[in-house]
Amino acid sequence: MGAGIARLVLEKPGLELAGAYARRAERAGMDVGQAIGIAKDLGVAIEPDLTTAVKHTRPHIAIQATCSKLEDAWPEISIVLRHGVPIISIAEEMAYPACSSPAIAQEMHDLARTEGVAALGTGINPGFVLDLLVIAMTGVCARIDSITATRVNDLSPYGPSVLKAQGIGLGPQAFAAGVESGTVAGHFGFPQSIRMIGSALGLNIGRIEEERRPIVSKVHRETAFVSVAPGQVAGCAHTATAYDGDKPIITLVHPQQIRPELEGVETGDTIEISGMPSFRFEARPEIPGGRGTIAIAVNMIPRVLNAAPGLLTMADLPVPAAMMGDARQFLHARAEERHHG
Repeated sequence: MGAGIARLVLEKPGLELAGAYARRAERAGMDVGQAIGIAKDLGVAIEPDLTTAVKHTRPHIAIQATCSKLEDAWPEISIVLRHGVPIISIAEEMAYPACSSPAIAQEMHDLARTEGVAALGTGINPGFVLDLLVIAMTGVCARIDSITATRVNDLSPYGPSVLKAQGIGLGPQAFAAGVESGTVAGHFGFPQSIRMIGSALGLNIGRIEEERRPIVSKVHRETAFVSVAPGQVAGCAHTATAYDGDKPIITLVHPQQIRPELEGVETGDTIEISGMPSFRFEARPEIPGGRGTIAIAVNMIPRVLNAAPGLLTMADLPVPAAMMGDARQFLHARAEERHHG
């Protein structure tokens, strides 16, 4: 994700890649061009220390693409904010930080406001398909009885860490043991998406229940990083349901697997609203997760630079849009002053 974001920044008029930081020590001193797989050196070396990187480059904004969990993301975010730099994070739990840690969320909000900058979590999911897009679709409803949103996607392009978190390649019993121990996590971000929807709609959400089931393959499936034999796990069917009392009001369904087409499974995104009116919205195939996350992280740059200080969610900002012109034309006066200052 970090490499893809860097490549897109380099393509966008009005944006300049000021610097880069990497957690992996072996990347220290490497030219960014080499690290992200482009043909030429950029004259920008990867810095192994984030504080040094921020001090030396003095960026107008930073994008974090290093982790999924809030507790892992917060130390890096705090460094960036303390230097007065706005930040966009694709850490899944940053989509609605108060869900996993209200204390960290409040500290982040206070720090961002003190420094006069904004912090935002975004991504394809959470951040768009199963939360912001759902919220937007309810705008035509006079009443909401229940919401069901489903995302069927293909994990084939993803690397070992994502595949491991889905339990891909395990046997069904090992998958169940992994769910029990927490090593098979499935999708990160369901509680965050549900809380974002609930807050935007004013829903009374009590408990949230999650279920992870193995998608056992009937055929041989293979990607660049994993081989799955018949009878092994090819993915994780992860569901989260939010209740108002005993009534289910939000259900999010996310079956993720490698090579779904080998068993006739079509990818796509579906939102079903029951209320006044009731309707169903479908998109086929899926909005690509990796490319979508890269694009939305970069496209939100002017939105975050224009935003009021503090910790924000995607529901707090103007709707995202593709940034097709010079990035600077999208900046308001206050952001333009910071951009040139």
